Amino acid sequence: MVSSSRGSPYAGAVTAQRNRVLRAGLTGGIGSGKSEVSRRLAAHGAVIIDADVAARAVVAPGTPGLARVVEAFGADVLGPDGALDRERLGAIVFADPASRSTLNAIVHPLVGQWMRVADQAAVDTADGDVIIVHDVPLLAENRRAGNFDLVIVVDVPPELQLERLVTQRGMTPDQARARIAAQASREQRLAVADLVIDNSGPLEDLDRRVAEVWADLQLRVAVP
Repeated sequence: MVSSSRGSPYAGAVTAQRNRVLRAGLTGGIGSGKSEVSRRLAAHGAVIIDADVAARAVVAPGTPGLARVVEAFGADVLGPDGALDRERLGAIVFADPASRSTLNAIVHPLVGQWMRVADQAAVDTADGDVIIVHDVPLLAENRRAGNFDLVIVVDVPPELQLERLVTQRGMTPDQARARIAAQASREQRLAVADLVIDNSGPLEDLDRRVAEVWADLQLRVAVP
């Protein structure tokens, strides 16, 4: 069922359209495989609005967002080409909660605005009912569950997160633990979940579970 009772900032776009719109928030901890789920939902027909894409766009070279980041953290966070050196900035903010809060205060409002514009564009160009999935890594941390009709959480045990970050992303165990600790806990994410996708098994299991979730979303958007 499509509902705007959670106080979504996108609700105005829904009421202005004849087509039904279902908005789902998708989240999961680092190393959970959330991007794999997002790609599969897109293949099923969802419109994906990715907060990571937004976060890169709002600090691209020449943007006010990048200028504010440089003002806060210094020119050392820029690469030789003038683009943001995300690894260097990440090393600063993931080691210092105060620096992370400063960065979030700059970037998060810009990301929110970018995603609202993208959401409106998806609604305006939809040919029929539409399922919009907002891929938001920090959904639980920023208390954004109420912005969506439902929340999907991609879940894996913390020890598997750690293993994936070390083996697949080349982090040291300490770096991986710091990244995990900087996010909401597993329990905090699950507390806001309407649907949970377990991604601790093989990809065949993930394919099956995502297909089940997609069928659920289709049922929800079909109910007036």
